[in-house]
Formats: sequence, structure tokens, C-alpha cells
Amino acid sequence: MDKPLIAFLGIGLMGAPMAARLVAAGYSVRVWNRTHAKAEALRAQGAEPHADLSSAVRGAGVVISMLEAGPVVGEVIEAALPSLAPGLLWIDMSSTRQDEAASFHAKLSAAGCRFLDAPVSGGVGGAQSGQLAIMAGGAQGDFDEALPLLQAMGTPRLVGPVGSGQVAKLCNQLIVGATLNVVAEALLLAQAAGADPVQVREAIRGGFAGSRILEVHGQRMLDRNFVAGGQVKSQLKDLHNVLAAAGAADLSLPVTELVTRQYASIAGDLSQADHAAALIALERINRGLRLGDGPDQM
Repeated sequence: MDKPLIAFLGIGLMGAPMAARLVAAGYSVRVWNRTHAKAEALRAQGAEPHADLSSAVRGAGVVISMLEAGPVVGEVIEAALPSLAPGLLWIDMSSTRQDEAASFHAKLSAAGCRFLDAPVSGGVGGAQSGQLAIMAGGAQGDFDEALPLLQAMGTPRLVGPVGSGQVAKLCNQLIVGATLNVVAEALLLAQAAGADPVQVREAIRGGFAGSRILEVHGQRMLDRNFVAGGQVKSQLKDLHNVLAAAGAADLSLPVTELVTRQYASIAGDLSQADHAAALIALERINRGLRLGDGPDQM
């Protein structure tokens, strides 16, 4: 089966390496971004930058969007609609709300196009290495068609009908956000109680407390490395979406509410820091305590 022409919309921290993975896998990839210089930067890797959205999507068999939030996705879909070929498959890999994904599906279906919501987890490192977890919602046939190109970026799994991918991503972000805060508490407790937090982390890595968060972000906290991978503003947006989904399901999530308040407390001045900056939120309510003695890397 011939590989489809792909239009990739959104060349940010995640979108750029994801598009590059598709190029490396042999796909013809057009790239578009509102700030055109970001798309142009991928020309050297074999992508075809387009300054005009209509030009980027016209004639494409697949459109992939990796944009900031649901409202932006909606605006881009609306602007692209007149230029979309009938039967085109639009894969939104952004993090949005379930109801937004359903709205995108309805709008594209009315125009004779197909839709998958397929948000990702794994951060910039996962995008660069092609090891993203990809949670897809949509029709089985559309997922099967998209499977080869999704596999170029990570490990995809169909988790239900349209909108289900976003539900899975919210579950993922709930666990990630809460665990980041718990790891920060554990390491700061270790230091405050007189233990060596570096050695405490090493001691518990192999037990039931071991996790990818403890492995990667526990080390980030010890190093005070808050250079953006997953950003505070993105984590906060996702947590607000979790609470919105919980409200729609008449569900109370008290831990998520607490974690959301923690991230909100640093969103004003650390919105673009890595979400491991949960440590800083904790330190700010424990005045005089600070993990390690190195400078903050932002």
C-alpha cells in the first residue's frame, strides 16, 4: 500500500520531532506552523514547509494536528475545511477535551472526512526516540489505516470510539501529575528528616514505589533541572480538563483537585518550566526547605 501524503500542523516542542520521525520513516510530509520559521527549520530533515495552511492540507491523504489546545484545533480545522479532500483522515494528536474531540469529528464527518483523536504521552524524549504512548479513539478501520504511520512515532492503541483517546490521555495526566507531586514530597521529606535524598531515591527505585516518574523526574528534581519537556502550563490545562470530565461524569476527584491547585500556584511565573517544577510549588509552601543546593535550570 502506498504511503499517504501527510500534512503535519503544529511544529512545537512535540510536533517537530514527531514530524521528523515520519520523514525518517519514508513519508512525504508537509509541515505548517503559525510561526513559519518553526516549520522552515524542518526543511533540512526532508519535510516540505508551507506558510499557507490551505496549501499544506490541499491534496493530503492524512492531516495530523499537534496544537496547543482544543480551541486552536477547532480554529485550524475550520480554516482548513474548504481545502480538504473527501475521505481524508484527520488525526488530532493534541490534548483536548472529550467533547471537543466529538465536535471535531462531527464537523469533519459533515465535510466527508474521517477523524481519530490520538493524544500522546512520553514527552519530548519519547517524541525524539519514537517511543510515545499513543491513545487513539475512533473507528477500527480508520485506526488500522493509520497504524503504520502512528507506529513511526510510538506505540498506538485503540481505546474506544471517538473521544476515548482524550479520556485515556486525561487518565494518564492525572496519574503523571499526582505522581510528580508525590515524588517531590518524598524527596523533600527525605532531606528534611536528615536522610540523603539521592540515596533514598536509589533505595526505593527497585521496590513498589519505583516508577518512570521517580526514575526520570526524581532525577530532574535532584538536579533541579526544570528545562521544559512537559510544561507546567500543559499539565495544568490537562488537569483542568480532567476535572471537567469528572464533573460531566458526576465524579469527585479530591487528589486531582489538590494537584491542580499546586500547579496553579506556579503557573504565573513558571508556566513554561518542566512539570517537575511541582517540587518548587512544594518548596514554596515549606519556606526554608529546598532540595539540594544547585541552581535552578530553566
